[in-house]
Formats: sequence, structure tokens, C-alpha cells
Amino acid sequence: MYVSRGARRAARARASAAVLGAALLLAACSSSGEPEKEGGGDKPGAGITQQPKEADPFWVNPDSNAAKQVAAYVKSGKDDEAEQIRKIAQQPTGEWIGTENPEQEARGFTEAADRAGRTALLVLYNIPHRDCGQYSQGGAADGNAYRTWIDGVAAGIGDRSATVILEPDAVLHLVDGCTKDEFHEERYDLLTGAIEKLGALKDTKVYLDAGNAGWGHPDQIFESLKWAGIDKADGFSVNVSNFYSTEDSIAYGKQLSAKVGDKHFVIDTSRNGNGPYKAGDENERWCNPPGRALGETPTVKTADPLVDAYLWVKRPGESDGECKGGPKAGKWWPTYALKLAQASGT
Repeated sequence: MYVSRGARRAARARASAAVLGAALLLAACSSSGEPEKEGGGDKPGAGITQQPKEADPFWVNPDSNAAKQVAAYVKSGKDDEAEQIRKIAQQPTGEWIGTENPEQEARGFTEAADRAGRTALLVLYNIPHRDCGQYSQGGAADGNAYRTWIDGVAAGIGDRSATVILEPDAVLHLVDGCTKDEFHEERYDLLTGAIEKLGALKDTKVYLDAGNAGWGHPDQIFESLKWAGIDKADGFSVNVSNFYSTEDSIAYGKQLSAKVGDKHFVIDTSRNGNGPYKAGDENERWCNPPGRALGETPTVKTADPLVDAYLWVKRPGESDGECKGGPKAGKWWPTYALKLAQASGT
């Protein structure tokens, strides 16, 4: 996910890595998938509840890293900090499915969401040759491994309600030259197959990732989205793990929608409250930029009929990578989380 064309080579790690452990039912995970210590976000001290369903039908994980941080702050008497982090903990955020136990993880999240009468928001980030060897490198070993992984995710979701964000950066990296030509045909086939498999489920919506407002122009990506099967998806996602304003994201999405059959789209508003960072090294503006803020809270009541939802796909407070003092991509970083919350106001 790129801040600008000039920053493409360095900007490979906005989407958090997805390598979760096995325990998932109401489990708190970082986007990199490495389990944090048990904290008890659903125990007294955190008090995390669901949002009103009519405006925000997505599931709030009461045992997320943010919820655990709230409980830890309360326990240590840091009530002001707890209330700031509660701004994150009380909102639904994406659950990034890991590589080892996709069926178990998808089942755990969707069952928990179903018990709460909500929809699970899942992020699939395991395409082979992921992130071109940068901070979030990895992914399935090959095409067959990826197909097996998708089968597991689909089996875990079953008939329960889920919204899936499919493979952040995967199409974008085909367009910008990051992914080698020899892998293009297979990637298109894998994305199309995933859309077909997940789209056939009873109550699952699939949004194929389509970059952000700062990387380039819709003319450069719309054909690749078609080759990847956008016509069979429910729509596409924009601004995942990035910082472009909602206004700019809507404009980008509408231009792109007009080129791919008027498809609807969703916007990641998790950290776009102050827009993109414009200072410092252009090649590192995407990575843990200072002075950012939480954006619009997740909702299906948006400013445009083509926008199905504002979502927090990237989990606020989890690192973009090892830059500006941050931990590995996807790791919970309470200092950064606190700054995001404080900058967002009340």
C-alpha cells in the first residue's frame, strides 16, 4: 500500500502479517498472528460491548489486544489512558486469519460473532510471494497450499455471517512491478478461485483489495481487478492500512467503480483522521507516521451509496513495521495506540 508512486519500492508493509496461533475463540491476536499474553478483555475492567447493530453490524472482539490494554491500564490505575484506548477497543476491527489453522480460526471468530448477533470482519493475507519480500513477507508456499488454505477458511466460516477483505496489496503489486511477471498468471487464478469459493458461501461478502488514493490512478489497476475476478466479488476495498482521507478515498473508489461495473466498495478509516503524513523521508511516510489519528468509526451508514461501509481493517495500535522505533509489523504497540487515540479527540 503506497503513499505515492515515488514511494513504491519502500512501501510494502501497511497490511499486517497474518500468522496466528491455534487458540482462537475470542482470542486476541496481533495482525502478525503471534498471540499476546492472556489479558481478559471480557473481564471486569475492560467492559467491552457491541456497537448498535443498525449502524455497525460488525463484531467487536471483547478480548482484543486493545481490550487487554484497557484492562491493564485500569488495573494499574491509569484511568485516563484506559479511556483513550477504549476508543479503539470498543470498535470492530479486522481479524487477520493466520497460516496454520485457517478453519479453526475462521470458525472461532465467526461463531463468536454469531453468538453476539453480529458479522465477523475477516482479512485474508496469505497470497504466495506476499509483500515482495518486505516487512510483511511470507504467504502460502505455493498455489496448491493457498487453495488448501482458502478451503479451510471457507469451511470455518460455513453458513455464518462474514465480510472478507481479500489479499491487501495482491493486485496492486501486480500492477506496480513489485511482483515478478512469472507469478502473475498464478496470482490471478488464485484470487479468482478465492472469490468464487468464498462467494459461494451462504452469508459471506467478499471485497477484493484495490489499493489507495495515493498510489496512482484507477486507469492503471482496473483491468487487473477484472482479471482477478472483481466481477464475481461483492466489491473492492480501498485505503487498507493507509492514511488517505475518507473524502479522497471515496473519490478514488468512485472513479474505479465506474471502470469495474459500478461495484460497491469499503474504506479502511482506522487511522485516516489526520490524513496522510507529508513530512520526513517520502519513502518512509507510510510506516508508523507520527501525528496520525483514528478515523471515522466503523459503520454501514456512509457518505455515498457506493460505499458499503467504513471499516477498521488495519487494527489501530499495531505496528506497520520496524521503523520509527516500532516493533515488527502487526505487533501491538501501546505507545502508538495511545497517540492515535489522543489525536482523535473525544
